[in-house]
Order: sequence, then C-alpha cells, then structure tokens
Amino acid sequence: MEVQAIAKYQRISPLKVHYIAREIRGKQVDEALNILKFTNKKGAKLLSDVLKSAIANAENNNGLDRSNLYVKKAYANDAPTMKRWHPKAKGAAYPILKRSSHIGVVLADIEDTEE
Repeated sequence: MEVQAIAKYQRISPLKVHYIAREIRGKQVDEALNILKFTNKKGAKLLSDVLKSAIANAENNNGLDRSNLYVKKAYANDAPTMKRWHPKAKGAAYPILKRSSHIGVVLADIEDTEE
C-alpha cells in the first residue's frame, strides 16, 4: 500500500529541494527523518514536514505500522513562478524569477515489496 502527502506552492526553488529529496529516497522513515533533522537547509525543514504528514496519513488513515514504512518517492516539482522586474542601467528592466515548488513524498510498506 502506498501513502502520500504533498505541500503545494512552497516558496523555494525545486532544484534546492531535489538535492535533499534524493538523499532520503529509499530510506526507512525514521532514518529519513534523522537525515532531514541534521541537514541545515530550508528545503530539509519543508521536506521533513511533508514526510511527517505522510507518516501521520499512513498511521491514522490506513492503519500502517511506522516501522514497516520506507520512502518510495520524494520529489519537488515546478509550481507557478512569480515574475518580478529589476531596474538596470539605461532604463532597462531585467526579470527576476521567484520560483516555487510542489513538494511530495510517497511512502510504501516494506512487506508489500517482499511479496
């Protein structure tokens, strides 16, 4: 069984979160939380919150045991980009792209993969 949680419209570049998501993919949930706890990045905090939400979904909605869960997928997709303009020399305007992300985590039961 798979359980997921998604945090939409987070104001961080998807690339910054993707590097951290790659570290926890395939890990047991408690190990993944420990990795995120000691990663000193804003994306780690956001990913940690999504992971905790996915764990709560698994335990409360589906009755799964936390010790049997692992991170099957962790991703950060593009969300809408805010476009801003910065004045430059000679009356020119340069764009500033403020990117945002949809951060998601999919958990799966270890017992399901062994069958």
